[in-house]
Amino acid sequence: MSEAASTVRLRRFRAMLVKESRQIVRDPSTILIAFLLPVMLLFLMGYGVNLDAAQTRVGMALRDDSRAARSLAATFQHSRYFDIRAVGTVQELEPDLVAGDIHAIIVIPQQFGREHEKGGGRIQIITDGSLPNTATFISAYAEGLRASWMAAQARDDGKALVAPVSVNARFWFNPELESRNFLVPGSIAVVMTMIGSLLTALVVAREWERGTMEALMATPIGMGEFLMTKVIPYFLLGLISMALCTILAVTLFQVPFRGSVLALLAISSVYLVPALGQGLLISAAMKNQFVASQVALLTTFLPTMLLSGFIFEISSMPKFVQALTYLVPARYMIPQLQTVFIAGDDWGLFLPLMGILLGFGAVLFLLCVWSTHRRIA
Repeated sequence: MSEAASTVRLRRFRAMLVKESRQIVRDPSTILIAFLLPVMLLFLMGYGVNLDAAQTRVGMALRDDSRAARSLAATFQHSRYFDIRAVGTVQELEPDLVAGDIHAIIVIPQQFGREHEKGGGRIQIITDGSLPNTATFISAYAEGLRASWMAAQARDDGKALVAPVSVNARFWFNPELESRNFLVPGSIAVVMTMIGSLLTALVVAREWERGTMEALMATPIGMGEFLMTKVIPYFLLGLISMALCTILAVTLFQVPFRGSVLALLAISSVYLVPALGQGLLISAAMKNQFVASQVALLTTFLPTMLLSGFIFEISSMPKFVQALTYLVPARYMIPQLQTVFIAGDDWGLFLPLMGILLGFGAVLFLLCVWSTHRRIA
Protein backbone atom coordinates (compact mmCIF):
# COMPACT_ATOMS: atom_id res chain seq x y z
CA MET A 1 0.00 0.00 0.00
CA SER A 2 1.40 3.43 -0.98
CA GLU A 3 2.10 6.15 1.56
CA ALA A 4 -0.65 8.34 0.14
CA ALA A 5 -3.19 5.54 0.40
CA SER A 6 -2.12 4.84 3.98
CA THR A 7 -2.53 8.51 4.85
CA VAL A 8 -6.01 8.60 3.32
CA ARG A 9 -7.00 5.44 5.18
CA LEU A 10 -5.69 6.80 8.48
CA ARG A 11 -7.57 10.09 7.98
CA ARG A 12 -10.74 8.16 7.15
CA PHE A 13 -10.34 5.97 10.22
CA ARG A 14 -9.75 9.03 12.41
CA ALA A 15 -12.80 10.78 10.99
CA MET A 16 -14.98 7.76 11.74
CA LEU A 17 -13.66 7.65 15.31
CA VAL A 18 -14.43 11.34 15.80
CA LYS A 19 -17.91 10.82 14.35
CA GLU A 20 -18.64 7.92 16.71
CA SER A 21 -17.24 9.81 19.72
CA ARG A 22 -19.47 12.78 18.98
CA GLN A 23 -22.41 10.42 18.63
CA ILE A 24 -21.69 9.09 22.13
CA VAL A 25 -21.60 12.61 23.60
CA ARG A 26 -24.88 13.52 21.90
CA ASP A 27 -26.64 10.34 22.97
CA PRO A 28 -27.63 10.53 26.68
CA SER A 29 -28.63 6.85 26.75
CA THR A 30 -25.01 5.80 26.17
CA ILE A 31 -23.82 7.95 29.06
CA LEU A 32 -26.51 6.48 31.31
CA ILE A 33 -25.51 2.92 30.35
CA ALA A 34 -21.81 3.60 30.87
CA PHE A 35 -21.93 5.50 34.16
CA LEU A 36 -25.32 5.36 35.88
CA LEU A 37 -26.30 1.74 35.20
CA PRO A 38 -23.07 0.24 36.67
CA VAL A 39 -23.56 2.19 39.90
CA MET A 40 -27.19 1.12 40.22
CA LEU A 41 -26.46 -2.54 39.47
CA LEU A 42 -23.50 -2.67 41.84
CA PHE A 43 -25.60 -1.10 44.61
CA LEU A 44 -28.36 -3.66 44.08
CA MET A 45 -26.03 -6.66 43.91
CA GLY A 46 -23.66 -5.49 46.62
CA TYR A 47 -26.42 -4.96 49.15
CA GLY A 48 -28.98 -7.45 47.83
CA VAL A 49 -26.81 -10.57 47.37
CA ASN A 50 -25.52 -11.77 50.73
CA LEU A 51 -24.68 -15.33 51.78
CA ASP A 52 -23.85 -14.45 55.38
CA ALA A 53 -26.24 -15.72 58.03
CA ALA A 54 -25.83 -12.77 60.39
CA GLN A 55 -28.96 -11.53 62.18
CA THR A 56 -31.13 -14.41 60.99
CA ARG A 57 -34.65 -14.18 62.40
CA VAL A 58 -35.41 -17.09 64.77
CA GLY A 59 -37.82 -17.83 67.55
CA MET A 60 -37.00 -19.34 70.92
CA ALA A 61 -39.02 -21.72 73.05
CA LEU A 62 -37.58 -21.57 76.58
CA ARG A 63 -39.19 -24.46 78.46
CA ASP A 64 -36.81 -24.58 81.43
CA ASP A 65 -36.45 -21.93 84.14
CA SER A 66 -33.04 -23.02 85.45
CA ARG A 67 -30.03 -20.70 85.63
CA ALA A 68 -28.23 -22.67 82.94
CA ALA A 69 -31.21 -22.47 80.55
CA ARG A 70 -31.55 -18.71 81.05
CA SER A 71 -27.81 -18.25 80.52
CA LEU A 72 -27.88 -20.20 77.26
CA ALA A 73 -30.93 -18.24 76.10
CA ALA A 74 -29.09 -14.99 76.80
CA THR A 75 -26.14 -16.26 74.75
CA PHE A 76 -28.40 -16.80 71.75
CA GLN A 77 -30.10 -13.42 72.23
CA HIS A 78 -26.78 -11.55 72.28
CA SER A 79 -25.28 -13.43 69.33
CA ARG A 80 -24.56 -11.49 66.15
CA TYR A 81 -25.77 -14.48 64.15
CA PHE A 82 -29.36 -14.46 65.40
CA ASP A 83 -32.15 -11.96 65.80
CA ILE A 84 -34.48 -13.50 68.39
CA ARG A 85 -37.83 -12.17 67.24
CA ALA A 86 -40.19 -14.11 69.53
CA VAL A 87 -40.10 -16.12 72.75
CA GLY A 88 -42.86 -18.60 73.54
CA THR A 89 -43.86 -22.21 73.16
CA VAL A 90 -43.31 -24.21 69.98
CA GLN A 91 -47.07 -24.15 69.28
CA GLU A 92 -47.12 -20.35 69.54
CA LEU A 93 -44.14 -19.98 67.21
CA GLU A 94 -45.26 -22.44 64.53
CA PRO A 95 -47.48 -19.88 62.64
CA ASP A 96 -44.53 -17.46 62.45
CA LEU A 97 -42.33 -20.22 61.03
CA VAL A 98 -44.96 -21.17 58.44
CA ALA A 99 -45.46 -17.52 57.46
CA GLY A 100 -41.71 -16.99 57.04
CA ASP A 101 -41.49 -14.35 59.79
CA ILE A 102 -38.85 -16.53 61.46
CA HIS A 103 -36.59 -19.16 59.88
CA ALA A 104 -36.13 -21.50 62.85
CA ILE A 105 -37.21 -22.29 66.39
CA ILE A 106 -34.56 -22.98 69.03
CA VAL A 107 -36.02 -25.11 71.80
CA ILE A 108 -34.37 -25.28 75.22
CA PRO A 109 -36.25 -28.25 76.68
CA GLN A 110 -37.34 -29.08 80.17
CA GLN A 111 -34.75 -30.73 82.38
CA PHE A 112 -31.99 -28.83 80.49
CA GLY A 113 -30.56 -27.54 83.78
CA ARG A 114 -30.42 -31.02 85.32
CA GLU A 115 -28.78 -32.46 82.20
CA HIS A 116 -26.23 -29.65 82.28
CA GLU A 117 -25.32 -30.46 85.89
CA LYS A 118 -24.55 -34.01 84.75
CA GLY A 119 -22.33 -32.76 81.89
CA GLY A 120 -24.96 -32.81 79.14
CA GLY A 121 -27.49 -30.34 77.85
CA ARG A 122 -29.30 -31.01 74.58
CA ILE A 123 -31.31 -28.47 72.63
CA GLN A 124 -33.71 -28.84 69.70
CA ILE A 125 -33.41 -26.81 66.48
CA ILE A 126 -36.49 -26.73 64.22
CA THR A 127 -35.62 -25.17 60.86
CA ASP A 128 -37.52 -24.22 57.71
CA GLY A 129 -36.55 -26.91 55.20
CA SER A 130 -37.85 -24.86 52.26
CA LEU A 131 -34.66 -22.78 52.62
CA PRO A 132 -32.00 -25.52 52.86
CA ASN A 133 -28.96 -23.22 52.85
CA THR A 134 -30.37 -21.04 55.61
CA ALA A 135 -31.43 -24.13 57.57
CA THR A 136 -27.91 -25.53 57.36
CA PHE A 137 -26.37 -22.23 58.50
CA ILE A 138 -28.76 -21.92 61.45
CA SER A 139 -28.14 -25.48 62.61
CA ALA A 140 -24.36 -25.08 62.41
CA TYR A 141 -24.27 -21.69 64.15
CA ALA A 142 -26.72 -22.77 66.87
CA GLU A 143 -24.71 -25.90 67.65
CA GLY A 144 -21.50 -23.86 67.62
CA LEU A 145 -22.94 -21.37 70.10
CA ARG A 146 -24.14 -24.19 72.36
CA ALA A 147 -20.70 -25.82 72.31
CA SER A 148 -18.97 -22.49 73.06
CA TRP A 149 -21.37 -21.84 75.93
CA MET A 150 -20.72 -25.32 77.34
CA ALA A 151 -16.98 -24.73 77.23
CA ALA A 152 -17.33 -21.34 78.93
CA GLN A 153 -19.51 -22.82 81.67
CA ALA A 154 -16.98 -25.59 82.25
CA ARG A 155 -14.18 -23.05 82.65
CA ASP A 156 -16.27 -20.99 85.08
CA ASP A 157 -16.98 -24.12 87.15
CA GLY A 158 -13.32 -25.09 87.18
CA LYS A 159 -13.85 -28.14 85.00
CA ALA A 160 -11.72 -29.13 82.04
CA LEU A 161 -13.28 -30.19 78.75
CA VAL A 162 -10.93 -32.38 76.77
CA ALA A 163 -11.96 -32.77 73.16
CA PRO A 164 -10.75 -35.83 71.22
CA VAL A 165 -9.66 -33.57 68.37
CA SER A 166 -8.51 -29.98 68.62
CA VAL A 167 -9.32 -27.86 65.57
CA ASN A 168 -7.57 -24.58 64.92
CA ALA A 169 -9.16 -23.16 61.76
CA ARG A 170 -7.28 -20.71 59.57
CA PHE A 171 -8.87 -19.07 56.55
CA TRP A 172 -6.63 -17.65 53.86
CA PHE A 173 -7.38 -14.49 51.88
CA ASN A 174 -10.78 -13.89 53.54
CA PRO A 175 -10.26 -14.54 57.26
CA GLU A 176 -13.46 -12.72 58.25
CA LEU A 177 -15.46 -15.10 56.00
CA GLU A 178 -17.35 -12.09 54.61
CA SER A 179 -19.31 -13.20 51.55
CA ARG A 180 -19.26 -9.63 50.27
CA ASN A 181 -15.52 -9.86 49.65
CA PHE A 182 -16.01 -12.38 46.85
CA LEU A 183 -19.58 -11.52 45.80
CA VAL A 184 -18.80 -7.89 44.95
CA PRO A 185 -15.95 -8.78 42.52
CA GLY A 186 -18.30 -11.34 40.96
CA SER A 187 -20.97 -8.65 40.72
CA ILE A 188 -18.52 -6.42 38.85
CA ALA A 189 -18.07 -9.17 36.25
CA VAL A 190 -21.86 -9.43 35.84
CA VAL A 191 -22.16 -5.66 35.53
CA MET A 192 -19.36 -5.38 32.98
CA THR A 193 -20.86 -8.19 30.90
CA MET A 194 -24.16 -6.33 30.67
CA ILE A 195 -22.62 -2.91 30.15
CA GLY A 196 -20.15 -4.09 27.50
CA SER A 197 -22.84 -5.87 25.50
CA LEU A 198 -25.41 -3.08 25.83
CA LEU A 199 -22.94 -0.39 24.78
CA THR A 200 -22.31 -2.01 21.40
CA ALA A 201 -25.65 -3.79 20.92
CA LEU A 202 -27.18 -0.59 19.57
CA VAL A 203 -24.47 0.90 17.37
CA VAL A 204 -24.96 -0.94 14.06
CA ALA A 205 -28.73 -1.27 14.57
CA ARG A 206 -28.84 2.50 15.06
CA GLU A 207 -27.16 3.04 11.69
CA TRP A 208 -29.79 0.85 9.99
CA GLU A 209 -32.68 2.59 11.77
CA ARG A 210 -31.47 6.08 10.88
CA GLY A 211 -30.72 5.19 7.29
CA THR A 212 -27.03 6.08 7.52
CA MET A 213 -25.84 2.52 6.92
CA GLU A 214 -26.48 2.84 3.18
CA ALA A 215 -24.32 5.97 3.07
CA LEU A 216 -21.53 4.17 4.89
CA MET A 217 -21.81 1.29 2.46
CA ALA A 218 -21.06 3.69 -0.37
CA THR A 219 -17.73 4.69 1.19
CA PRO A 220 -14.51 2.72 0.58
CA ILE A 221 -14.18 1.84 4.28
CA GLY A 222 -13.76 -1.88 4.97
CA MET A 223 -15.99 -3.79 7.33
CA GLY A 224 -13.20 -4.59 9.77
CA GLU A 225 -12.20 -0.92 9.82
CA PHE A 226 -15.84 0.13 10.23
CA LEU A 227 -16.38 -2.21 13.19
CA MET A 228 -13.16 -1.11 14.89
CA THR A 229 -14.29 2.53 14.80
CA LYS A 230 -17.45 1.35 16.53
CA VAL A 231 -15.63 -0.63 19.23
CA ILE A 232 -12.73 1.61 20.30
CA PRO A 233 -14.80 4.46 21.87
CA TYR A 234 -16.96 1.97 23.75
CA PHE A 235 -13.87 0.05 24.87
CA LEU A 236 -12.62 3.22 26.56
CA LEU A 237 -16.05 3.80 28.10
CA GLY A 238 -16.01 0.24 29.41
CA LEU A 239 -12.64 0.79 31.09
CA ILE A 240 -13.96 3.94 32.76
CA SER A 241 -17.02 1.99 33.98
CA MET A 242 -14.71 -0.70 35.34
CA ALA A 243 -12.66 1.90 37.21
CA LEU A 244 -15.86 3.36 38.68
CA CYS A 245 -17.00 -0.09 39.85
CA THR A 246 -13.60 -0.77 41.43
CA ILE A 247 -13.64 2.51 43.33
CA LEU A 248 -17.13 1.74 44.67
CA ALA A 249 -16.10 -1.79 45.67
CA VAL A 250 -13.07 -0.59 47.64
CA THR A 251 -14.52 2.57 49.22
CA LEU A 252 -18.22 1.80 49.69
CA PHE A 253 -18.24 -1.98 50.21
CA GLN A 254 -14.81 -2.11 51.89
CA VAL A 255 -13.62 -4.99 49.68
CA PRO A 256 -9.84 -5.44 50.01
CA PHE A 257 -7.79 -4.86 46.86
CA ARG A 258 -4.55 -6.83 47.20
CA GLY A 259 -3.56 -7.02 43.55
CA SER A 260 -2.04 -4.44 41.25
CA VAL A 261 -3.73 -1.86 39.06
CA LEU A 262 -1.80 -3.26 36.09
CA ALA A 263 -3.28 -6.72 36.58
CA LEU A 264 -6.79 -5.30 36.94
CA LEU A 265 -6.34 -3.22 33.79
CA ALA A 266 -5.13 -6.23 31.83
CA ILE A 267 -7.98 -8.44 33.06
CA SER A 268 -10.59 -5.78 32.34
CA SER A 269 -9.23 -4.98 28.89
CA VAL A 270 -9.20 -8.61 27.84
CA TYR A 271 -12.70 -9.24 29.18
CA LEU A 272 -14.16 -6.27 27.33
CA VAL A 273 -13.13 -7.89 24.03
CA PRO A 274 -15.72 -10.71 24.12
CA ALA A 275 -18.27 -8.52 25.94
CA LEU A 276 -18.14 -5.82 23.27
CA GLY A 277 -17.87 -8.43 20.53
CA GLN A 278 -21.06 -10.14 21.67
CA GLY A 279 -22.95 -6.85 21.68
CA LEU A 280 -21.59 -5.93 18.26
CA LEU A 281 -22.60 -9.31 16.83
CA ILE A 282 -26.14 -8.83 18.16
CA SER A 283 -26.22 -5.31 16.73
CA ALA A 284 -25.02 -6.52 13.32
CA ALA A 285 -27.63 -9.27 13.25
CA MET A 286 -30.54 -7.03 14.29
CA LYS A 287 -31.79 -3.91 12.52
CA ASN A 288 -33.90 -2.73 15.45
CA GLN A 289 -32.37 -1.13 18.55
CA PHE A 290 -35.12 -2.31 20.90
CA VAL A 291 -34.82 -5.93 19.76
CA ALA A 292 -31.03 -5.73 19.95
CA SER A 293 -31.14 -4.42 23.53
CA GLN A 294 -33.56 -7.15 24.64
CA VAL A 295 -31.47 -9.90 23.04
CA ALA A 296 -28.33 -8.45 24.67
CA LEU A 297 -29.94 -8.51 28.13
CA LEU A 298 -31.31 -12.03 27.64
CA THR A 299 -28.03 -13.51 26.42
CA THR A 300 -25.79 -11.80 28.99
CA PHE A 301 -27.55 -11.37 32.34
CA LEU A 302 -29.17 -14.79 32.81
CA PRO A 303 -26.19 -16.94 31.67
CA THR A 304 -23.77 -14.82 33.68
CA MET A 305 -25.87 -14.99 36.85
CA LEU A 306 -26.75 -18.68 36.62
CA LEU A 307 -23.89 -20.41 34.77
CA SER A 308 -20.72 -18.51 35.68
CA GLY A 309 -20.22 -19.80 39.23
CA PHE A 310 -21.05 -16.36 40.61
CA ILE A 311 -23.72 -17.67 43.00
CA PHE A 312 -24.20 -21.36 42.21
CA GLU A 313 -21.26 -23.76 42.45
CA ILE A 314 -20.54 -25.19 39.00
CA SER A 315 -19.38 -28.55 40.37
CA SER A 316 -22.82 -29.12 41.91
CA MET A 317 -24.62 -28.68 38.58
CA PRO A 318 -25.62 -31.58 36.28
CA LYS A 319 -22.93 -32.64 33.83
CA PHE A 320 -24.67 -31.28 30.73
CA VAL A 321 -25.16 -27.90 32.46
CA GLN A 322 -21.49 -27.88 33.48
CA ALA A 323 -20.62 -28.33 29.81
CA LEU A 324 -22.71 -25.25 28.94
CA THR A 325 -20.80 -23.12 31.44
CA TYR A 326 -17.69 -23.35 29.28
CA LEU A 327 -19.51 -21.15 26.73
CA VAL A 328 -20.06 -18.35 29.26
CA PRO A 329 -17.14 -15.83 29.21
CA ALA A 330 -17.91 -14.67 32.76
CA ARG A 331 -16.89 -18.12 34.03
CA TYR A 332 -13.29 -17.18 33.15
CA MET A 333 -13.54 -13.59 34.42
CA ILE A 334 -14.97 -14.06 37.91
CA PRO A 335 -12.03 -16.15 39.30
CA GLN A 336 -9.61 -13.54 38.02
CA LEU A 337 -11.45 -10.64 39.65
CA GLN A 338 -11.90 -12.48 42.95
CA THR A 339 -8.20 -13.36 42.96
CA VAL A 340 -6.91 -9.89 42.15
CA PHE A 341 -9.14 -8.37 44.85
CA ILE A 342 -8.78 -10.73 47.82
CA ALA A 343 -5.57 -12.67 47.07
CA GLY A 344 -3.33 -10.59 44.79
CA ASP A 345 -1.67 -11.06 41.42
CA ASP A 346 -1.46 -14.64 40.18
CA TRP A 347 -0.37 -14.54 36.55
CA GLY A 348 -0.26 -18.32 36.44
CA LEU A 349 -4.04 -18.20 36.83
CA PHE A 350 -4.62 -15.02 34.82
CA LEU A 351 -2.79 -15.77 31.58
CA PRO A 352 -4.57 -19.03 30.58
CA LEU A 353 -7.99 -17.52 31.34
CA MET A 354 -7.11 -14.33 29.47
CA GLY A 355 -6.10 -16.42 26.47
CA ILE A 356 -9.50 -18.15 26.49
CA LEU A 357 -11.28 -14.78 26.66
CA LEU A 358 -9.26 -13.46 23.74
CA GLY A 359 -10.27 -16.57 21.80
CA PHE A 360 -13.93 -15.84 22.54
CA GLY A 361 -13.45 -12.27 21.37
CA ALA A 362 -11.75 -13.29 18.13
CA VAL A 363 -14.57 -15.69 17.25
CA LEU A 364 -17.25 -13.12 18.01
CA PHE A 365 -15.58 -10.40 15.94
CA LEU A 366 -15.08 -12.75 12.99
CA LEU A 367 -18.76 -13.70 13.15
CA CYS A 368 -19.63 -10.02 13.34
CA VAL A 369 -17.60 -9.17 10.20
CA TRP A 370 -19.17 -12.14 8.37
CA SER A 371 -22.69 -11.17 9.46
CA THR A 372 -22.21 -7.54 8.41
CA HIS A 373 -20.86 -8.60 4.99
CA ARG A 374 -23.82 -10.90 4.53
CA ARG A 375 -26.28 -8.11 5.27
CA ILE A 376 -24.52 -5.64 2.99
CA ALA A 377 -24.52 -8.20 0.17
